[in-house]
Amino acid sequence: MRYSINIPNFGDFADARAVTQVAVAAEEAGWDAVFVWDHVLFDKRLGYPIADPWLLLGAIAQATNRVRLGAMVTPVARRRPQQLARQVSTLDNMSEGRVVFGAGLGAPIEDEYGSFGEPTDPVLLAERLDEGLGLLGRYWTGEPVDHEGKHYTARDVALLPPPVQRPRVPVWIAGNWPRRGPMRRALRWDGMIPFFPGADHGTAPAPEQVRELTAFAHARTASGPFDIVVGGVSPADPGAAAELVGPLAEAGANWWDERRPIDADIIRLDPVLRRVQAGPPRF
Repeated sequence: MRYSINIPNFGDFADARAVTQVAVAAEEAGWDAVFVWDHVLFDKRLGYPIADPWLLLGAIAQATNRVRLGAMVTPVARRRPQQLARQVSTLDNMSEGRVVFGAGLGAPIEDEYGSFGEPTDPVLLAERLDEGLGLLGRYWTGEPVDHEGKHYTARDVALLPPPVQRPRVPVWIAGNWPRRGPMRRALRWDGMIPFFPGADHGTAPAPEQVRELTAFAHARTASGPFDIVVGGVSPADPGAAAELVGPLAEAGANWWDERRPIDADIIRLDPVLRRVQAGPPRF
C-alpha cells in the first residue's frame, strides 16, 4: 500500500506557500504522494479564493525530491488537450518523472462548465474526455500527431519535450462505482479512483465494495501494474490504522488517499498539516 495526501486548491491552499509546506511535511513524514484538486469554482456561492492547480504543482515539484504529485482530478473536457499535454509534460520534466495524471468529468458541472457557457451534457463531456485522453497519450510520445476527431483537431504537430516517464505519465481515471462506464474507461489506462455509494469524501469504503470492484478490474485488465485508489480519514495510531486500511489492502486497493470530509476544515492548513506530520497510516 502507498499513501497520498489530498488537498483542495482553494481556501488556505490557494496560497502556494501553504501547499508547499504540506508537501515538504508529507515528504519528511514518509507519505508517497501529494495531490491537489483541479477546480475553477468548486461552488461559486462560497466565494473561496482558488489557485491554478498546475502552478501549485509546479511549486510542489520545486520544493520536494521524492513524493509523486498530480491533480485529482482534472476535468479533461474543460481543457484544451494540447495545453494540458504541455502542462503535464512540463511538470513531469520539472519533477524528474514524478507526475500522476488523474482525470475525470469534473464536478459540479453547472458551476465548473455552465457558469462559463460551456456544455453541461454529461454524454458530450464524456465524449470529450475520451477523445482528449487519446490525444494526450499521443502528444506525450513526442511524435507528430495528426487527428481529425468529433471535438478536436491536430495537424502534424509534435509537442516537445515529452514527459520523462515512459511509455507515458501514469493515468488514473475517476468514476462512481458500480457504474461500469467510467470503470471500463479506467481499465484502458493505468489506474482508477473509484467513489463508492455510502462513502463520502472523508469516509473509507467497505472492504466488500473494494473486493467487488477489484474482481471486476482484474477480470478485464491485461497483466501489468494497475492502481486502485481508495481513501478517507485515517487514524495515525498503527493499531487503528491496521483495522481500517488493512482490510482494504487485502481487498485489492494499493493506494490509500488521505481525504478530509468536505467541511469547514478541509480548506484550513493547520488541521491538514497536523495530520500530515503524524505520518501515513502504515500497518
